[in-house]
This record gives sequence, structure tokens and C-alpha cells, in this order.
Amino acid sequence: MAPPLASLLGDVPFLHSLVDALGSPLNVLLPEAVAGNAERFRAVYRRHRLAGRVYFAHKANRSSALVRRLAACDPAAVGIDVASLAELRHALGAGFTGDRIMATGPKDREFLWLAARTGATVNLDSPGELELLAGLVRAHGLGTVDVLARLSGFEADTAPGAGTRVLSRRSRFGTPVAEADALWDALERHADVVRLTGLAYHLDTTALEEKARALERCVLLMDECRARGFAPRAVDIGGGFGVGYVEDAGEWERWTTALTEAVLGTRPPLTWRGHGYGLRNEGGTVRGSAALYPAHRPVAGPGYLEELLTRPAPALGRPPATLLLEHLHDLHVEPGRALVDQCGLSLARVLDVRPTEDGRHLVRLGMNAGDVSLEEHGVLVDPVLLPRAPATGPEEPAGVYLVGNLCLEADLITRRLVFLPRLPRAGDALAFVNTAGYAMDFHAHRAQRQPVARTVAAVRDGGSWRWCPDEDYWPVSHPGGVSS
Repeated sequence: MAPPLASLLGDVPFLHSLVDALGSPLNVLLPEAVAGNAERFRAVYRRHRLAGRVYFAHKANRSSALVRRLAACDPAAVGIDVASLAELRHALGAGFTGDRIMATGPKDREFLWLAARTGATVNLDSPGELELLAGLVRAHGLGTVDVLARLSGFEADTAPGAGTRVLSRRSRFGTPVAEADALWDALERHADVVRLTGLAYHLDTTALEEKARALERCVLLMDECRARGFAPRAVDIGGGFGVGYVEDAGEWERWTTALTEAVLGTRPPLTWRGHGYGLRNEGGTVRGSAALYPAHRPVAGPGYLEELLTRPAPALGRPPATLLLEHLHDLHVEPGRALVDQCGLSLARVLDVRPTEDGRHLVRLGMNAGDVSLEEHGVLVDPVLLPRAPATGPEEPAGVYLVGNLCLEADLITRRLVFLPRLPRAGDALAFVNTAGYAMDFHAHRAQRQPVARTVAAVRDGGSWRWCPDEDYWPVSHPGGVSS
């Protein structure tokens, strides 16, 4: 936990007062932290003398406060990546102008029309999407639209002269490089209504070499684009910079080793009904692979971008930062999880505690698995116990299963045993830390008419915290409405 989030977590009476007033579950966000994260990404740009924008991947969090705070950042440095019509409308209402917006994801006619109408850059996935966009621009008399061509299926030599070809993993998004000629032809046909400003890719991987290969290939393909009369100037490398959720590498390694041993049956179970997170025991041998986010990541966020820019690319042997500078290209990135790292937590009231047959306890919370979807994303993070009252005597650590408020056997907030400093009591609260990236509201729903978590923005004001509803936060005033 970074200092702002650790400081918030340390103010237990304040957090209890929020849950008492606003109910459980409850999300608390730190808008100033997202601005600090954007600045750390920008520092990497400055070290390598690179131009371009950091685009926040809006799908990571629905918050208005976070988007408004980013809108107040340097317009030349920070933008927003929207993947739906509603996200685009939200970004415009939060203060982003169209020239700072990147429209990505699956696009329908309405999404494309508003993106073109407001001057957003459209990240094109296919020639068909380009045809639809061009038709809308002509039919409605819109201005020329800046577009990026998103590519996939990158293939490159592992080393100059090696003769070995490596193909990147398949992606739903982007036109395969082998089929790019059809896209170039379509861009030439529609040059009166669209302007190619760069190339892009989205790779669902943490592999640095694979991403460096794609970046290098885009730089080379931009030379081909210029030969065809285009004037691209930017490479958009998408997101996937990651977050480190667990500080201690040894702790993470010990737990994953113990999970393997539990699946084999050589130690007591660590999970509800022997759930293996993708691992299974076949005749005394562990099969499968653990579907878990690598909770300890020594290189993540801005550090991952630094590593990507400085390691030599496979074919030309020069770092991507050098290639971008040599060709005078801008660099765009679209961090989601990494940009909201340390920006918030999710609170839940303890409703009930009861023993299980194996000597453990079920702790029922005032939230469900959709309210804090850590397990859905393979993220394993222990919550922090926030006692309602101080302990009156010695306490023993306790291993518990955390269950939700839905009438479903599957509503497990954790499928694994969570070890807390003592057995929780009804009225205590649990804080799930660092949930702002995908875990806070990505799967939230109103099943069985249970309430969806409210969200508040908190700002440190002198020696205390001040808060307001997320939708009432604006960067021109403190939460209490006092001008800054």
C-alpha cells in the first residue's frame, strides 16, 4: 500500500462512519492518486524524450471523480480511451474534449457517429469498421476523422538471419498484419474523410518480448504506410502494464506452492471444497495451470513501460524508445488497471460469523462476489480487518471463508481460506485494498435486489479526510464545496 491509501486505511473511525452512513458495500476512491499515477507514466516519456499521450482505459472503473481528475491534467499529456457510447458520453461530460479521446472496442453506428462528430480519434479494428465510419461521415457531412489502424497477428524473425518465425497470440481486436493490404486500400479509397495518424495493437499478454516485437513491427509498417502516401505519426501500444498486488515475492511463492500441495492432498485444503484455481490432481500428478493474476509483479505500471522501451527489440536489435525517436514517432499508451493502482478500496460490513464442519468459519459480508470481483480476475488479496471496537484480550489468528449476501452457493467472495489476525465479529468491517482496477464495479449488479455499492471520493485535507459522492466530485473544489 502506498502512503495515501495506507493513510486512509489507518483512519478506521472515518471508514466505519462512511459505512454507517452510506451502507455496505461501499467504494472509496482517491482522485489525487490517479493524477499521481499519470505523472509517473509521463516521467517515463520525459526520460526518453518521447511525445504522445497516456490514455486512461475507462472500462477499468466507472467513476466520475477519477475521469474528471484526469480531465484536469495536461491536455497534451493525458487523454481517455473509451470503449462504448456511454463511456464516450461520460468522458465528454467529465471535461474531456474530443481531441483527447481515443475510441476503441466494438463500435456501433451511434458510437462511431458521436466519436466522429466530436473529433475523437477512432481506433479501427477492420476494413468493415472503416467502411461504416466513412459512410457516416459522408452521409452526415462530418469533418475528416483521425484514425489509427489497429493490427494483430504480428510475425517476426526471432533474430536477424535466424530463419525462425514467431507469431504473436491471436486477438479479437485488430486486422491481421498478413491482411493489412486490404486495410491500406480502404484507407486510400476513403482518404477524403479519414486521416491515418498511426498504428496500434492490443495484446493480451504480459510478455515483454512479444510486445516489443509488435512495437518494432508497427514502426516498420509505418514506413510502408508513408510509401503509400499516408502520414502516420504515432504508435499506440495499448495497455497491459499490470499492478503488483503483493509486496513480498516469497509470500506469493509460498502460497502458490502450498496450493499445489493442497491439490495433491499432501497438506490440508486451502480452498472451499478443494477448488484448485485451474489445477487438478490426476493420479498423483498436478495438471492444468493456475488461472491466477501474478499478484507479485516486480516490474509493473510505469516500470513495465520503462522496461519495454529500453530492452532491445528482436529484429533490429535497438530499444523501442530509440526506434521511436529515430523515426520521430509519438507513443500512445492505454493503461487501465495500472493507472488506478492504489486509487481506492472496497468496504463491507461483517453481518454474520458461523463455524464450518472443518473447524473454520464462514464470514457473511454485506456485499457479494459482483461487488468486489477479485476472484473473477484471478486476483488474490487478503482484506484488512477494521474492528468496530478495540480488542479486550488476546486474539488468535483465524482462517475464514468470505461469503456474500446472495442466496446462491456460488456467491463466494473468496474461494480460498483468508487468514485474519482474529475472528471477525458482526459489526466489524473488512477493507479490500486496491480494487479500483476492474475489481470495484466491473461486475456489479442488482441480483436479488441487493444494493450496488455507492462510491465516494476522498481527499486529504490537512490532518483529516473529507469526502463527497463520486458524482459530486469536481477538481475545481474540495469535497465540501470549498474552492481550491
